[in-house]
Amino acid sequence: MGMPAQQSGWTAEEAIALPADGNRYEVLDGELFVTPAPSWRHQAVVGRLFERIAPYVREQALGWAMLSPADISFTPRRLVQPDIFVVPQGAGSEPTSWAQVRDLLLTVEVLSPSTAHADRLVKRRIYQQQRVSEYWIVDLDARLVERWRPTDERPELVSDILTWAPRSDVTPLRIEVASLVG
Repeated sequence: MGMPAQQSGWTAEEAIALPADGNRYEVLDGELFVTPAPSWRHQAVVGRLFERIAPYVREQALGWAMLSPADISFTPRRLVQPDIFVVPQGAGSEPTSWAQVRDLLLTVEVLSPSTAHADRLVKRRIYQQQRVSEYWIVDLDARLVERWRPTDERPELVSDILTWAPRSDVTPLRIEVASLVG
């Protein structure tokens, strides 16, 4: 993700207050990361993946599939904007603000040259600490998906069929990786 800003000790609230200038702002353990708009290829892959995830989430009544921009603030010093994420249904009704989103069932980041380091290291650690059930890192150049779970020390590398079964009572979602990164 671009470069961290020079000031340290950023909060999610401070980042949310920044002007809407076309950049994506995230606070990763107090560091502000600024990312320019993603490339066409990046957004095309995000779109193809979302087209597969969103209907599945609705049909299985898992919750809500969403796209960034979104201000997901796990703590005052953690504000993330995942490319795609699933908010679990839980016991309540549909959230009406980002402030109500505290848990994620799935988080997906499509790598860009400017985001690879933060996505693979900093954000992965945050998602694992926040107990996000699955974190997928889509690597377009390697033509694979890295799947991380909260206790994983290494990712599962998927280059053929990505299967997601967030609960044992649902039919798994199957996504051909080549159809995404093609």
